[in-house]
Amino acid sequence: MSNPLPLQAMLNARGASLDIASVAGRRGCPLSDLRDRLRRSGLRPTRQRLSLGWLLFGRGDRHLTAEMLYDEAMRAKVPVSLATVYNTLHQFTEAGLLRQLALDGSKAYFDTNPSEHHHFFLEDEGQVLDMPDCGITVDSLPDAPEGMEIAGVEVIVRLRRRHGARQS
Repeated sequence: MSNPLPLQAMLNARGASLDIASVAGRRGCPLSDLRDRLRRSGLRPTRQRLSLGWLLFGRGDRHLTAEMLYDEAMRAKVPVSLATVYNTLHQFTEAGLLRQLALDGSKAYFDTNPSEHHHFFLEDEGQVLDMPDCGITVDSLPDAPEGMEIAGVEVIVRLRRRHGARQS
């Protein structure tokens, strides 16, 4: 997104039913739908949440770190701090709009598809890919500790290039 003016124009059009695709020339969520989605999740649709939500959800399902989203926001001339990006990602996660993935000890990844599914993690590139639904089952889970229940099971398959393998 090279031109920040459409984003600012959309955010200034309170209550307008603007289609992001018509403004930015690509597919995305209508701004009014994003406002409604935030409200339904219990979040006030502030200008910063709308800006970051538009960047997050306007390109379909994907996986990003806070730093990646911050870089996108800077390129789009969205005036946010890295701390605001982190706070917003955590608020969206708590509201069920995102899913946080603990794949790499140094950073968290956020998935715009919060449904239960599994992932590949390309260690060399630091890239996360959705695993195709192939009927993975996890047998023989231990009993949960007293007073606890299992909320879900995530399978993360870590990949790395074989020595001598070329990247295509």
